[in-house]
Amino acid sequence: MLAAGVALVCMGAMPYAAAQDLQQPPAPVSTPDAPVPASDEQIGFAADSLEYDSNTEIVTASGNVQLLRQGNRLRADKVVWNRTTGQVEARGNVSATDPEGNIAYGDRFQVTDTLKDGTVENMLLVLQSGGRLAAAQGVRVNGVYTLHKAAYTGCKVEDSHGCPKEPTWQIKAVKVVYDPVAARVKYRNANIELFGLPLIPLPGFSHPVGDTGGSGLLVPNLRYDRTNGLEVALPYYLKLAPNRDLTITPHIYSETLPMLEANFRHRWDRGAYQITGYATHASRSAASSTLPGSTTPAGTEKDFRGYIDASGGMQLTPEWSINGSIRVASDRTFLRRYDISRDDRLRSTLGAQRIGENSYFSIAGWAVQTLRSGDPQGQTPIALPVIDYRLRLLDPLLGGRIQLQANSLAITRTDGQDTQRAFAAFEWNLRKLTGMGQEVNFTTYLRGDVYHSSDNLLNNIPRYAGDPGWKARGIAAAAMDVRWPFIGEAFGGVQRIAPRVQIVAAPRLANLSVPNEDARAIDLEDSNLFALNRFAGYDRFEDSSRITYGLEYNLSLPGFSLDTVVGQSYRLDNRESILPDGTGLSDRMSDIVGRTTVRYKDFISLIHRFRLDKDGLSVRRNEVDATIGSRKTYAMVGYLRLNRNAATGLEDLQDREELRLGGRVQFARFWSVFGSTVVDLTDGKEDPLSVADGYEPVRHRLGVAYEDDCLTLGLTWRRDYLAAGDARKGNSFQLRLAFRNIGI
Repeated sequence: MLAAGVALVCMGAMPYAAAQDLQQPPAPVSTPDAPVPASDEQIGFAADSLEYDSNTEIVTASGNVQLLRQGNRLRADKVVWNRTTGQVEARGNVSATDPEGNIAYGDRFQVTDTLKDGTVENMLLVLQSGGRLAAAQGVRVNGVYTLHKAAYTGCKVEDSHGCPKEPTWQIKAVKVVYDPVAARVKYRNANIELFGLPLIPLPGFSHPVGDTGGSGLLVPNLRYDRTNGLEVALPYYLKLAPNRDLTITPHIYSETLPMLEANFRHRWDRGAYQITGYATHASRSAASSTLPGSTTPAGTEKDFRGYIDASGGMQLTPEWSINGSIRVASDRTFLRRYDISRDDRLRSTLGAQRIGENSYFSIAGWAVQTLRSGDPQGQTPIALPVIDYRLRLLDPLLGGRIQLQANSLAITRTDGQDTQRAFAAFEWNLRKLTGMGQEVNFTTYLRGDVYHSSDNLLNNIPRYAGDPGWKARGIAAAAMDVRWPFIGEAFGGVQRIAPRVQIVAAPRLANLSVPNEDARAIDLEDSNLFALNRFAGYDRFEDSSRITYGLEYNLSLPGFSLDTVVGQSYRLDNRESILPDGTGLSDRMSDIVGRTTVRYKDFISLIHRFRLDKDGLSVRRNEVDATIGSRKTYAMVGYLRLNRNAATGLEDLQDREELRLGGRVQFARFWSVFGSTVVDLTDGKEDPLSVADGYEPVRHRLGVAYEDDCLTLGLTWRRDYLAAGDARKGNSFQLRLAFRNIGI
């Protein structure tokens, strides 16, 4: 029977859904003239031909019949309406649409003349919000559908050629009740079939339909790792209101005590926020230090362990907004132990901003919890407040732009150096184009700083400590940047060659007399080659007069583009630089830096960054990020080698070498395999403290996945090679299963 139905469909016949076949509904019949308008107590009627028997009060309509009443619409090839009994019988290409937009198809309809209640044989119900229900018989009473010997699916039931196909999954049941108002489907004696095989029996089960969601169990998550053993997570979703929900997820483990996870979300017209929390009662390893104030020594007995992650924002007015986040863990290894996050620092923030047409104001604060082993919590900063104000003005004399800035920062540590800073700055920029096509930018920068610091001897890097007490500093700099682009046809496309020269003049500053809190990470690269100050923050300013020169090149062809930039700088004065060795800027002549980007359609993407030593052209930085392939099948390669010969004791300048590989291969229409790996290639020559010794795998991942229009199924294996406290290294397995169009 099914094979015959397939043949008819593929030959172009109109398919009807036999009970539980779940085939595509027929195309709508051609629409005749609009039905006669009807009041709530009357039926709007339209048909090609109409017969009326006054003795029996029977109306017979045929040929593209349409009936309309109270938002309910009925279409059929033939309709017999008994006005005495109020019964309406429809046959041939029958479809009934309710006010919610759900469409019922069947061989034969028997309904009342309200068009709201009745029975359908061999019924297919196509839900407006997605999904289909098929049944041997269906009944609709007061807008609620009751189906017997029924099945539901959210999958497509036709292939690309219009032929029927078995859905990837479906729920079969003895009885199904669908309430359009509640947008919920309830089952009795049901089971889920996956790829045609019974998977999960569901004696009593219900779920919402569409994307509005509803309370109920979500798809469980199965995982295994060496630390916690087998993990079963069973989320339960509570829809508290259209704009509020709560998800509670118990995590059950075979090797440790259970953990509870909860996520609350709330959205309204002015903003939104979410709160996620984890809580358990388990032992801590010796590597897990407790939070300040805890009296339980690590590794001695079971104690509370948990994590909270909250974030949100609110738009008070078109200009004013507030936002904040809280991230706090009970100990340093909790997040990694339960595979929640691999962050090694957690930052909590709170701030308010006003953004006008030409002004910006921000007041904020933040605190950091370190999760790094051996990193003292007392040395981590608490910044409160951080105030920044900027005003942009037009220069009425020369036509340039002026920016005024006021900024203050207060940093406190429980067991370290405290710093307060305030400054006011003036910046003027003017852009001009010469008659020969040269782009010239003029910049003037003036700033006055005031610092106060205490407990400077507690700073573990003396170079960053500065002098204690009150200090003042004045900054002045001027720059001229000239860029001369040449554009023309080449190689069947367009190429652009743009030489660039920048001259910066700045007097010597007392940089080392003030603390360095926000300008510690500096490394010469293409992104800051032409920056006025190549330090990332405000606490250090590059006090040298210099000339920077470089070349930009671009080639654009149909489907292909090439962009590259290379440059170098030379310091005009011979005084000692405050920039340390390893940055590429410590000598008068800087290293050579550059970047090349190649793109070919959506198939190839390659980015290469490099830094060459100015003396022997030794490679100090070599970074490659490449992606080759389509969205379905691709390979990714990432390689980084930093060989900067940096001085020891300075953070963020350690040398390292790392290889990252990843890819996906789609071997069938919906099936694919994927994998990735991270390998630490750092050896003792690059970093004396490295444990890799030239080759140390960090993490491997391999998996297989199935994904179509209504199902996502995946199995992933991962191996971690690095341990962190009670987060042991070893294998882990995760099974992912997600049904779409089922309200979860």
